[in-house]
Amino acid sequence: MTLEETHGQEPLPETSDSSSSSNSSSSAPSGSRMQNAGKALQELLVSSQRRGYLTAGVYESAKLMNVDPDTVAFCLLAADEEDEGDIALQIHFTLIQAFCCENDIDIVRVSDIQKLASIVGASEEAGEPRDLHCILITNPNEDAWKDPALEKLNLFCEESRNINDWVPNITLPE
Repeated sequence: MTLEETHGQEPLPETSDSSSSSNSSSSAPSGSRMQNAGKALQELLVSSQRRGYLTAGVYESAKLMNVDPDTVAFCLLAADEEDEGDIALQIHFTLIQAFCCENDIDIVRVSDIQKLASIVGASEEAGEPRDLHCILITNPNEDAWKDPALEKLNLFCEESRNINDWVPNITLPE
């Protein structure tokens, strides 16, 4: 059984157009689509943090997903270039990605933790540095909170899966 069969989707043939011919991958998202997703992600992070719907940290996220996975609405994994060699972190990412796929939770990657820290804050209230490698957006009551930025990101993730990009990389705006 393939991942496409699990999610009931047919893999689409790769298409290339003149705007993406300069990219190394023909399935890479277009620039404006990526910018829109980056802005939507920034808006979602700000609004969910303001409402208290943001969980930061690999271990904190894993605990939440284990205890109450139905409240998780969106997952963000973040790693800088130096984190790419951290095998333990990559194993955590793999497990989190598998859990998200199993539970139909949309997931994206961000490669700039400093930009992420400028949006959500680099430290906890106690002053300790915050682990921003994994951020979950929760929705305790599905009907209570409909965020337009979350809906845009859900659509972006769906479109990305249709071109076999299961964990799209989003660039946050400056």
